[in-house]
Amino acid sequence: MKDAIEVFLFIDALGWELVQSTGFLSRELPERRCIRMQFGYSCSAIPTILSGRTPAEHGHLCLFCYDPPHSPFRLLGALHPLLRPRSFWERGRVRNVLSRLVKKLYGFTGYFQLYRMPLDRIGMMDYCEKRNLFAAKGMGEAGNLYDLLAASGLGFHISDWRSSDAENLAEACRLTEAEACDFLFVYTAELDGLEHECVGRPEIIRRKLAFYEEQVARLLETGRAHARNFRLTVISDHGMTPLAGTADLRAAVEKSGLRFGEDYAACYDSTMLRVHFLKPGAKQALCDALAPFAGSGRWLTEEEERGYGIYRADRRFGDAIFLMNPGIQIVPSDMGGKALNGMHGFDPADRDSAAAILSNTPLPDDVTQVADYFRLMKHRIGQLAEARR
Repeated sequence: MKDAIEVFLFIDALGWELVQSTGFLSRELPERRCIRMQFGYSCSAIPTILSGRTPAEHGHLCLFCYDPPHSPFRLLGALHPLLRPRSFWERGRVRNVLSRLVKKLYGFTGYFQLYRMPLDRIGMMDYCEKRNLFAAKGMGEAGNLYDLLAASGLGFHISDWRSSDAENLAEACRLTEAEACDFLFVYTAELDGLEHECVGRPEIIRRKLAFYEEQVARLLETGRAHARNFRLTVISDHGMTPLAGTADLRAAVEKSGLRFGEDYAACYDSTMLRVHFLKPGAKQALCDALAPFAGSGRWLTEEEERGYGIYRADRRFGDAIFLMNPGIQIVPSDMGGKALNGMHGFDPADRDSAAAILSNTPLPDDVTQVADYFRLMKHRIGQLAEARR
């Protein structure tokens, strides 16, 4: 029997509101707390969890950003006039196949998906997640959880993000039973996709939560049989906000008469529009174009960007960001042509956006936001390493 085993189980989109309304794992994991989400999407939250750094520091806010000099897609952009008919190349299945081909061509090891990024603009875009964030040096010199664990001398396991929830949970249980690891980071992502489609159907969500409860109970039983001190902590990145309406910002901007790539550039994410002003007058013209949407969203101030951990002096994320009100989705966007029943990436103050942390052991008072998870894991890893000396 091992002296100690530490498990951190990441459940994507396990929001605090959902935890509270269902009593999820209340007996098994009585230590629980509402957590302020990291502004952005999973592509910003996960790097923050794995490094303890904000998007302003690690550079991951949204998947695409306007950066023509560093775009790896210039060839694809040059070929777009040949990709006819346009309707064919907009189909979801075609985009998925094309995404796999592009990923292989460029040697990307991280998560990659073209979504609905216009192919006539792709040659001006960079992509943030070229590397596998969970692997060695996956976040470059900034370091990540893998690098920290590799230097600790502990036996450890980090789930394969490409595998299913069932596979990753079964592997965690197997490794615990074999007493093969001191620290495990277990990744599950399927709740996120389910909530995007079924956020208003609690019976479907509850079935998925019941699956997690069964797996956690099994893991706890196994852990207690193979470690004198078995600590299990569930963490999440955000909740899910039900659809409340849509807004077609792209049509409004394109009616302004401004030319993309000459006067301005823009990335239309599901909940925010990020714009670059390339010529004098573009800022006022865009503000005028979006004035009719004042009741649906707002321009972020520099103070807000700093508070959200997304302010960068180089303005890599955009010269300005127009954030939609909770529940209002930008449709169409670079992410999709239709609204989803649920979405995240709104204001962190939105109650449906709040994340959660649950544990069978007391939690430090200073764990209040997603960026704090890394510090907690680092502390626990240090305790395990010290105990082995």
